[in-house]
Amino acid sequence: MTRDSEGIKATQYAAITGWGSCMPPAVLSNNDLSTFLDTSDEWIITRTGMKERRISHVSATEMATLAAKRALACAGLNPTDLDLVIYGGVSNEELCPNSASGVQFSLGASNAASMDLNTACTSFCYGLAAATAMIQAGQVRNAVVIGVELISRYMDWTNRNVAVLFGDGAAAVVLEATDQEEGLLASVLGCDAEARHTLRVRGFGCSYSGYGITLGDTFWDFDGQQIFKRAVLGMSRASSEVLNRSALTADDISLVIPHQANLRIIESVAKHTGIPMERVMLTVEKYGNMSAATVPVALVEALSEGRIEPNSWILMPAFGGGLTYCSLLVKWGDRVTPLGESPDELPPCTESALELVNRVRGNQDPHGRSKDGLLSPTFPEMRS
Repeated sequence: MTRDSEGIKATQYAAITGWGSCMPPAVLSNNDLSTFLDTSDEWIITRTGMKERRISHVSATEMATLAAKRALACAGLNPTDLDLVIYGGVSNEELCPNSASGVQFSLGASNAASMDLNTACTSFCYGLAAATAMIQAGQVRNAVVIGVELISRYMDWTNRNVAVLFGDGAAAVVLEATDQEEGLLASVLGCDAEARHTLRVRGFGCSYSGYGITLGDTFWDFDGQQIFKRAVLGMSRASSEVLNRSALTADDISLVIPHQANLRIIESVAKHTGIPMERVMLTVEKYGNMSAATVPVALVEALSEGRIEPNSWILMPAFGGGLTYCSLLVKWGDRVTPLGESPDELPPCTESALELVNRVRGNQDPHGRSKDGLLSPTFPEMRS
């Protein structure tokens, strides 16, 4: 059930020419979490490798827009030059209109098409594959692909198993058509759908209509052991397959930029793929799991830290709800520094991360109802 590209056979490629991130300034530490959860700094670090994460004081659209502005400036493009905006993530302001159109409007990208793409934590990677294919096909000349999440707004802050894991953030890349052999050159995309029930956020969607549920009234199904096992298997197999199809070995990979779900998962994938941890980019300690934003944020940080060299090979494995998984093989181009910088910044944050979280917690389940009872519809699909 794996779909793959065996490598680009065309003369058209999609180079990554711009990159930018937007990280909220408010930091939520493990000790902050222990003020309202039965947990500790040691408990969280031992199980996840996480020490802190960011909590946003602005909307997901605002984070996505700033990341896109920075990526466009880096590429030396004006918003009106843009042909396509892909908004990758689960965190949408509304179901209609789509979030990508909000970013397009905020950017002033009046000539662009806009679409949302939701494959949970793999959304950015799937978006990168989709935009590359559209450039190859000649449908667009360029695109901005965004990975963004505002999970703090719909987190079940009573559930220790998930509340300690996730954070907010955004990053974006610009793709441009080129005749040079660079950009995303091969990919393996798949979905372990029989295990889709192991990671579910109940409370969103038509299945819950009429249950009196509002944003923030969520209940998370999260089977940690199954997710761990299937995530390692999916990412490891996809990584091995994409290397084999490209006639490359682990020794050819300069840097692995994986989804930052859990340090132990990342270590296991690296071991199975045969790549030492010194060639793996890690941000999980300071940002936690930002779902669709983890890979692009780590990519931007790797560039800023000088860990990506011109013409190097980069491997991007990821997995997410569904359970979707993938591994992307990227050949970097000649340029590793920005052509320009955006002067835009987020508005000042006047609250601490803990204050922001406590405000969301105060709005959850205001009627005192049992979440487990409220969010357990009798539809057969929900019981699977």
